[in-house]
Amino acid sequence: MIVKTPPMGWNTWNTFGINIDEKLIKESADALVQTGLADCGYNYLVMDDGWSEHKRDENNRLVPDHVKFPNGIAPVADYLHSKGLKLGMYSCCGYQTCAAYPASYEFEFVDAETFAEWGVDFLKYDYCYKPNNEPGQLLYRRMGTALANCGRDIVFSGCSWGADNTHEWIKSTGAHMWRSTGDIFDTWDSIKTLTKAQNPLFPYNGHGCFNDMDMLVVGMRGKGNVGFAGCTDVEYRTHFSIWALCGSPLMIGCDIRNMSPEIAAILKNKEVIAIDQDPAYNQVFRVTGDEDRFVWARLLANGDYAIGMVNLSDTPWRASFALSDMGINGTCKRKLDMKELWSGEETSSLEGYFMVDVAAHDCKLYRAKVVKI
Repeated sequence: MIVKTPPMGWNTWNTFGINIDEKLIKESADALVQTGLADCGYNYLVMDDGWSEHKRDENNRLVPDHVKFPNGIAPVADYLHSKGLKLGMYSCCGYQTCAAYPASYEFEFVDAETFAEWGVDFLKYDYCYKPNNEPGQLLYRRMGTALANCGRDIVFSGCSWGADNTHEWIKSTGAHMWRSTGDIFDTWDSIKTLTKAQNPLFPYNGHGCFNDMDMLVVGMRGKGNVGFAGCTDVEYRTHFSIWALCGSPLMIGCDIRNMSPEIAAILKNKEVIAIDQDPAYNQVFRVTGDEDRFVWARLLANGDYAIGMVNLSDTPWRASFALSDMGINGTCKRKLDMKELWSGEETSSLEGYFMVDVAAHDCKLYRAKVVKI
């Protein structure tokens, strides 16, 4: 199975933790369609930890929680498929999941076949309770092999938190996306921490095995399982911009049944989503700056650039860059015609240079066309 662009969807964990059931999944599927999120590309609905009974059955197969999912998982998958959506599930490479439910260690092939029979389309595979005597890469290769031979196309989402040098071996496992960070929380400090971890990982991202910076906290407003302090809408917009610029999978974590118009506008900005989903998936690079104030850029499939001018600091910043920092020096006789993707403002570089004021915790995200002078 080849996955050409970063998966998009919604995951239960950030808001609901293990408190999930069939009703929530179906209502959230309805919300994905009714709010227009599905039309924007959010088509995976991932049931995270807490969906199973605490023991396997007599055939060593995982069993859905009889109270939470009285009809089993297959009818839930059928419901999602009838709406044009795809079902994601959760397991773990260790003895048990992070919330102490049965995990897939030494049952990888049985579980892959079970997920396939249920109609599952996506597996998030966590790293808790991993046996100390087995390297993570072997466990992920085992599940990757099991999924590749289960008879169904299932996206393999490796969630090893960047531990044990994940970036060095993850592409050998068959994973289609890989977590490069620890868990996200609904705080500005968490967003900053995960962002600052990315620069050295840019060379390890690429087609078919996408760097997952963890799920989105946009719109959580301090509520739910990882709610904590919450963020402002400006901070949520910056968060979404960074994830899109880096080409991270976009997995919504808020309760999509109760989004404000402002949050819906962030999550449904199709021009920003197009940056995330650009088919060329070229490597992001730092144009200039430091870890708190920086300009990142990515060459897009049609020859445009995505340019993010990001201010993680607590004070305003007069951001600037020279086109020569991107390799476009004076001999090229080119300028950039730029559109800011949140305000819609259009502008151009001047004499090989561009400058703009960026407020604290804010960003400017541009799509820039290279044009002759």
